[in-house]
Amino acid sequence: MQIVKDFVIKYNLERTPLAFAVSGGADSLAAVLIFHDLFPKLPIVALTVDHGLRPTSNQEALFVADVMKKYGIEHHILYWGGEKPVSGIEEKAREARYNLLFNWCHEHSIYHLVLAHHLFDQAETFLMRLQRGTGIYGLAAMSEISVRDGISLLRPFLNVHPRLFKDFLIAHHLQWVEDESNQCSDFLRVKMRKFLPLLEKETGITPEKIAYVVRNLQNTKSFIEDTARHIIQTKIHQWGKSGFSFDFTEFLSWHPELKFYILGSLIKNIGELSYSPEAESILSLIQQLEQKNCEKMTLGGCVILKANLKLWIVKEYRQNASFASHCSWDDYIKKNPIFRGIYIPSLLKEALLKEK
Repeated sequence: MQIVKDFVIKYNLERTPLAFAVSGGADSLAAVLIFHDLFPKLPIVALTVDHGLRPTSNQEALFVADVMKKYGIEHHILYWGGEKPVSGIEEKAREARYNLLFNWCHEHSIYHLVLAHHLFDQAETFLMRLQRGTGIYGLAAMSEISVRDGISLLRPFLNVHPRLFKDFLIAHHLQWVEDESNQCSDFLRVKMRKFLPLLEKETGITPEKIAYVVRNLQNTKSFIEDTARHIIQTKIHQWGKSGFSFDFTEFLSWHPELKFYILGSLIKNIGELSYSPEAESILSLIQQLEQKNCEKMTLGGCVILKANLKLWIVKEYRQNASFASHCSWDDYIKKNPIFRGIYIPSLLKEALLKEK
């Protein structure tokens, strides 16, 4: 499959160990086998998460193990233990799945995880985010490659029709598992999946057309991100792992999209979040900061304050220990003379001292 070969060459993955998230469904099962066929010398390992949410989950994981053994592919089953949630199951199971996968990858020094997201997944994600009223970053949906918790998530099949996976498995005389949850209309993604054929029939809006729009949005998003990264590197000062500061007047001059992206990125960094805060929260923060009477706000584990003509984003410590003594700060200055004579808010001083 040329699209996969091009992906591997584009991201220089010819000799890179790859982990694959394999559920036993047609998409992920075919994905790992396609890579195995195309790159027989590539070191790959298949990982199956057993959520324990359905009676057949372990049987399905063992089915994947059998297929991987047949093809000589290393395979591991990761178990989600403990009590299971009674609400928000879809989102919490997804988070648990990624945590298990990421932890395994870190423990075994494999930093690339291949996901079998395809053309219809991309279209469904776009519609889900449209339904939530998200902006350009959400509507740009899924990227070919993204990084989360130090692991590169690879999506080489985003422009591939899902029938390709089933055709591949049928040609290789292989069965796959049908996930019962894919028929549950309680889940928004399933609703969107069932809506796509109707959308195409009634309007001519196909998954391919949605994916084309997504790629255009991704180009716009990429331009904004590149501009924002340049500003972060040249205009914003980082204070260890404790905070950022930058000129407030310059902040007011930025385009609204740059304000949105930069604040989200900085808060995500200092707050040690997996994702930037919700778009609505960031937009509300920007609106409040632009008011003259706003001096301090909190969001995403950070305190955002205006002081000394600057905007400061500082790590928030909710359990306030007593502030370090003046002598302790003097000791810090002796070890870090570069900070001598510089205005630093007390909250940032406290955070810097707690880094030690």
